[in-house]
Amino acid sequence: MKRTNSGRLTALKDQPLFLVVLLIMILIGVSTLTRIVLLFKAAGGVDFSLVNILGIFGIGFVYDLINAAYFVLPLVLYIWLSSRKVWKRTWHRWFTIFLFFIFVFGLLFNAVSEWVFWDEFSSRFNFIAVDYLVYTNEVVGNIQQSYPVGLIISLLTGLTIGLIFAIRSIVNAADNQQYEFKKRTIAFVSYIVLLIVLFPLISNKYRQFSQNTYVNELAGNGLYELFSAYLNNELDYDQFYSKLPEQDAFIRIRSLIKTPESQFVNNDPFSIERTITHKGEEKKMNVVLISVESLSADFLGVFGNTQSITPNLDSLAAQSLLFTNLYATGTRTVRGLEALSICTPPTPGQSIVRRPKNEGLFSMGRVFEQKGYESKFIYGGYGYFDNMGYFFANNSYTVVDRTALAKKDIDYENIWGVADENLFTLASREIEKTTQAGKPVFAHIMTTSNHRPYTYPDGRIDIPSHTNREGAVKYTDYAIGQFIRNASKTAWFKNTMFVIVADHCASSAGKTDLPVNKYKIPLMIFAPGYIKPDKMNRLMSQIDLGPTILGLLNFSYRSKFFGYDIFKLEPGRERAFISTYQSLGYIRNDSLVILRPQRKVQTYLPNFEDGTAAETNPNIPLTQEAIVWYQTASYQFKNKLMK
Repeated sequence: MKRTNSGRLTALKDQPLFLVVLLIMILIGVSTLTRIVLLFKAAGGVDFSLVNILGIFGIGFVYDLINAAYFVLPLVLYIWLSSRKVWKRTWHRWFTIFLFFIFVFGLLFNAVSEWVFWDEFSSRFNFIAVDYLVYTNEVVGNIQQSYPVGLIISLLTGLTIGLIFAIRSIVNAADNQQYEFKKRTIAFVSYIVLLIVLFPLISNKYRQFSQNTYVNELAGNGLYELFSAYLNNELDYDQFYSKLPEQDAFIRIRSLIKTPESQFVNNDPFSIERTITHKGEEKKMNVVLISVESLSADFLGVFGNTQSITPNLDSLAAQSLLFTNLYATGTRTVRGLEALSICTPPTPGQSIVRRPKNEGLFSMGRVFEQKGYESKFIYGGYGYFDNMGYFFANNSYTVVDRTALAKKDIDYENIWGVADENLFTLASREIEKTTQAGKPVFAHIMTTSNHRPYTYPDGRIDIPSHTNREGAVKYTDYAIGQFIRNASKTAWFKNTMFVIVADHCASSAGKTDLPVNKYKIPLMIFAPGYIKPDKMNRLMSQIDLGPTILGLLNFSYRSKFFGYDIFKLEPGRERAFISTYQSLGYIRNDSLVILRPQRKVQTYLPNFEDGTAAETNPNIPLTQEAIVWYQTASYQFKNKLMK
């Protein structure tokens, strides 16, 4: 008798293999719902064209299937190894239900995690998520302090139990048909071959079909993106990006990096080492560099903000040398610290702060050390986070973190660190210790309070703790104001240059891959009696801050920095670097060149106000400039020439 389609389906449902089909259906269902929810969340930035919608769900469905192929591997392996006798045992049925509970709960938990991650970064999981898996204490603590974790877990558990109850009869029926070991082995081998074939053929580049960044992110699959980011956490420039012959690139970088006050020390074609010479007496002033967590320029009143959340910084700006056109190199603290300490363009993949073999690099700490200073990196959190402590300790800095504070000295702390006011108390103590010993100090202070969960001591400002980022910004502003006022009463204040800058912006998300307005950060240099209040409006990169500070001190020194002293640079040569871990941007005049993996290069005319960008015809000279900077920086680190 000919078997009907209904009969075939019944036969399939009676086999253990149907459990794999069932799990794939659940995964695709959860992934599709997640995509819909995130689409509504990102609706303001999405271009709702027919092509984009079809791409979001069509390409997204393909990535869901690919993710499912890997996700079901443990279940496929278990089915292959389990005999029919095992499947007939009562305990086995309960074990199968338990397995499905774990799988389904994991999928739902991942969906919620994607929402949380999107809420913070406006993207699917990426290399940041991979990093956070390493620092589980801080990340889990941050989530616990930011969200009602107990309630979320309870709801997910209840929802999972409900779904398992609904499919329990299907799960229990999947052992009624004999499934011989030979057939299981053929199916398992075929499945493994499929995974092996898929692995080199599929990458996340296929979702990059739109000019709208949100659309491309929505077309991805969170779990797949997490796996992809893990495999590509570091990107080799030579392998993935457009390049010039090495000799040509270094001939050009030596021309680009040369400034009037510098002279190359040798004719080595691969060296950028220069002697920086300033006439006159050097100013052995203390330098206090405050890198503020996530301080976008548009938080400040001097940049047009009307919320009055930075009264102290706005007051300081009026008394300082204010830089109005400065761009951060990246979107994470470690990228900002890299730019501020070793003054190099961002290389693709992970920040040098977190890479192996990053010891003994030419750094700001080394220059100050050679001038008789004590260089200190003072951090409100634990130094092990993001490898910051190791990096600075091995690059001419003394590291001081929250462990240097006694409990009685801490008014408030969260998972990221102590309250900024306590950090500044610690910094004042460290500066006092060095200056009283008769040495000048270079203190690089890294704040932490402007970070989710946005908590801080009560009673300091008029926005309650744990309210929003604006409250955290205002609290950090309060702490900086208090620090400057207290410092003004010390003996070391009159001989100190205070430099206040952001590590990166609060958000880097936008409709385009590299929205330029989400990289603009404030910078002010405050030194009453030495530096007159003024504005510097020239385009400037975060990597230029180090050489500019050294220039203001009139220091002569040997340099391996890629940054410029903006006051010595001839007009018209200004440029800036912005990046994600894959996209490398180069701003010059009114153009933006972006280098991407697969050796892609595009040129844009960006809108510096709203971050949108219109693609334009390739600008070959500008493209080659961008390649030269990024290629030579990558070469220098890879070949240990930054040491």
